Amino acid sequence: MSDDGESGITIIAFIGSVFSPYYAFARRSGPADPLNHCAINVAVYRKGANRWAMTERPRGAVGRTSDTFAVGPSHLSWDGTSLAIRLDEIALPIPRRIRGTVRVVPTAITSQAFTLNPTFNHQWWPIAPCARVHVALEHPQLRWQGDGYFDMNRGDGPLEQGFVDWQWARGVMQDGAAILYEAQRRDGSRMDLAMMFDPDGRMQTFAPPPLVGLNRTGWRVGRSVRSEDTARVLKTLEDAPFYSRSVVSAQLLGRPITLMHESLSLDRFRMPVVQAMLPFRMPRARL
Repeated sequence: MSDDGESGITIIAFIGSVFSPYYAFARRSGPADPLNHCAINVAVYRKGANRWAMTERPRGAVGRTSDTFAVGPSHLSWDGTSLAIRLDEIALPIPRRIRGTVRVVPTAITSQAFTLNPTFNHQWWPIAPCARVHVALEHPQLRWQGDGYFDMNRGDGPLEQGFVDWQWARGVMQDGAAILYEAQRRDGSRMDLAMMFDPDGRMQTFAPPPLVGLNRTGWRVGRSVRSEDTARVLKTLEDAPFYSRSVVSAQLLGRPITLMHESLSLDRFRMPVVQAMLPFRMPRARL
């Protein structure tokens, strides 16, 4: 989010796109090549002019080295101190370009990854819980700086086979950042994480506060957040049939906090009608 709270951006680089209907179809006849299903998902949020892009591309459009990752015309590169992301994507459903550069500058890099579902070896690594983000877009014309975050997920099985749903939230505290992560696994067990990171990457866990229900989205996706007091949705950034991204106000460790929050319903995601809708927002290119 920008320092003035008016703009935001989310970028997800996918190898083996977990939400891809094409990848799901390819897996019906056995294991499929994840490098044949890659995408750079970009969501730009600004008042009255949001843009969202996610074009899937095959192995021939993908390039990787130890410090770069390219998918079609967009690429990411790590120089040892910052992550530079050069974007050149087409937003849908109204075709509009998203082009420009985003630079993520972590204050520290963490070393600990968390196993969220042992059955499918699904792991989450909060690589940089605290970072500064520098946005310089040409299309749309947008320049800002703000607080940011950088993480990674990996797993050996489809998300919908391992999880029913999850709630994730991250926000800035006076002395670092707080992250909440909870999930309902398919086997009926739960995963609940609540942690603080200081700017040097040192982690301290704390007892998750009570679960507070939030208003459902327009698509009726359930939302909730851990909070010591009342909590409310300040802004819904993304409202999809199985997913929402929101800005939420809550209270943690005796302090008010504004959280970037996401809710994911994997029961919704695997419904045939939802799978049939996905290609309209997630096209697949030949190159």
